[in-house]
Amino acid sequence: MLELRNVNASIGIIPILRDLTFRIGAAETVALIGRNGAGKTTLLRTIMGFTTASGEILFEGQPINALHPPKRPGLGIGYAPEDRRLFAAFTIEENILLPAQAARLGKAETTRRLDRAYTVLPELRDLAQRPGGTVSGGQGKMVALARALMLGTKLIMLDEPFQGLAPALAQRYAEALRTLRDTDRSITLIITESNPSLLRGFADRTLVIERGEVAEGSLEPEGTKA
Repeated sequence: MLELRNVNASIGIIPILRDLTFRIGAAETVALIGRNGAGKTTLLRTIMGFTTASGEILFEGQPINALHPPKRPGLGIGYAPEDRRLFAAFTIEENILLPAQAARLGKAETTRRLDRAYTVLPELRDLAQRPGGTVSGGQGKMVALARALMLGTKLIMLDEPFQGLAPALAQRYAEALRTLRDTDRSITLIITESNPSLLRGFADRTLVIERGEVAEGSLEPEGTKA
């Protein structure tokens, strides 16, 4: 599904990602764990084409390095950045629909994908006509997930989705992700997180990023025996 080969990326003159090589298979749910500043966000932004990077990124076996960033979501990639970035003057539903409009999806397909988003996050249907600027931070994270679902038919990348959420909202967000995975067994999920315990029992596999390098890891606390 997604493969990185010897990928390096910098912010300005500061190297962030160092010679990353790994592969994520179709239908996998992968936790990308690392401390703040380890490179999690830069990695997702590099996959989306928002950084200057070397090496090779392949999606479904095809290199996408030369593909202009606005065209990458059209491959079936949804991305919810850590900053929810909602338009305050637009309604919740208008915020959700923006990617579909940018991609010029037809009316029937747009409706089908919106229904999918509301199936995963039914509470947003009731909030659909509220202005985006009036929702709480937790609700905003759910709107960002719904927006990612409008284009993420194959791969969805979520950057620190649980950060700042109260326990009840974090539980609800996790339930929504389980609903998504249960209703669409083909979807691939990449979820970044600083706190490994939040994804224990949910992710199929764990990658740990430290100082811009990635290795296989575990969500179990240190010292836990198998």
